Amino acid sequence: MKTILIIGAGRSSSTMIKYLLEHSKQENWKIRVGDMDLALAEKKIAGHPNGQAFQFNALDPEERKKEIAAADFVISMLPAALHIEVAKDCIALKKDVVTPSYISSAMKELDTDAKKAGIIILNEIGVDPGIDHLSGMKIIDEIHSKGGTVTAFESYCGGLVAPESDNNPWGYKFTWNPRNVVLAGQGGAAQFIREGSLKYIPYHQLFKRIETIAISGHGEFEGYANRDSLSYRSVYGLENIPTMLRGTLRKKGYCGAWNAFVQLGCTDDSYTMQGSSKMTWREYINSFLDFHPTWTVEEKFCHYLNIGENSDLYKKIKWLGIFEKESIGIEKDASPAQILQKKLEEKWVLSPSDKDMIVMVHRFIYTLNGKKHELHSSMVYKGTDDTYTAMSDTVGLPVAICTRMILNGLIKDKGVLLPIAKSIYEPVLKELETLGIKFEEKQIS
Repeated sequence: MKTILIIGAGRSSSTMIKYLLEHSKQENWKIRVGDMDLALAEKKIAGHPNGQAFQFNALDPEERKKEIAAADFVISMLPAALHIEVAKDCIALKKDVVTPSYISSAMKELDTDAKKAGIIILNEIGVDPGIDHLSGMKIIDEIHSKGGTVTAFESYCGGLVAPESDNNPWGYKFTWNPRNVVLAGQGGAAQFIREGSLKYIPYHQLFKRIETIAISGHGEFEGYANRDSLSYRSVYGLENIPTMLRGTLRKKGYCGAWNAFVQLGCTDDSYTMQGSSKMTWREYINSFLDFHPTWTVEEKFCHYLNIGENSDLYKKIKWLGIFEKESIGIEKDASPAQILQKKLEEKWVLSPSDKDMIVMVHRFIYTLNGKKHELHSSMVYKGTDDTYTAMSDTVGLPVAICTRMILNGLIKDKGVLLPIAKSIYEPVLKELETLGIKFEEKQIS
């Protein structure tokens, strides 16, 4: 019996754990799920005879090495910055490992060592990154196989709330790490290329520079650029492509309201607000506004943003309760971003019966036989409830399917890998389609 060690039982792990347990008897697997929250890990195992939950501190080097040494395969569902230590241990102990997160520069540097150790470190095999690579490369390879040339590739993805569960003015609820949502777009300018011109959008402009993305049968969405689109030209074999953009989708109106927090400084995580542990929400938001002897906090807020109290933007902010005189309720002083996150976690909660939705769309322009063509490929997928979400399905299933492939010897390459080879994307997309995650392709011209 082979042992699969899963590090982390958070939001995105539910469906992956369920898939691996469902295949464990046939494949002769033992699934060990470690998390700081033992009750959470036990909930995900749900009493399955081939599953075992245990309390696990992945930050403890000795504890981590001991568990990895005892496993045959490792899946890291930790926050992205923590994968690197797991990967180093897997190299030392010669264990294959899969993560759904972006490849960091530090992870890339492990490629030679991973090859020497004869192991696979497969990254970017969630939804975005992950399914976007699989589905994008499929079409790119098909165009190239016909002798065509891709001249534009734009790809957008968003984790959203499904229309039937959309009952707040933001059109958004958390289905993955809230901290990542609050800090989205920070850490460098968004970089992409459009018709041969390099474009850079600094963070303070990011949520102003949005595009309308229409998906047939599902309406219009807002799209803003991801931090790095340029590096994917070489990843996709499109080094000289004139237009390449990867972006994030939100429902209409979200970006303008979120930009209010960006402009105020509420998303800043670089410093601690002195005395914030004793603040009310009203004092928190007021601390970012100019002093005025007679204006209310609401009036100063609207003046700063040049909006009216009847505007949709103001109504979104007010709905959050950010002007209330209630205590923030954080014991220690915290950063602006940490405080904002607490409020959002109170308000953007999936109810047990709520459904979320993953929306992904690719837009290709290519030339073939001297003619210009445009192709759209889109995927809209809804979750089941607040545990088996669309986010959990689309992140966890590609991880689980690739785990099965690696353990069965179907992925041969070694080193730090991306899921862009046909030998990976073809079988994974095929199985995902049987599970209801499928793309619709439409030739526009």
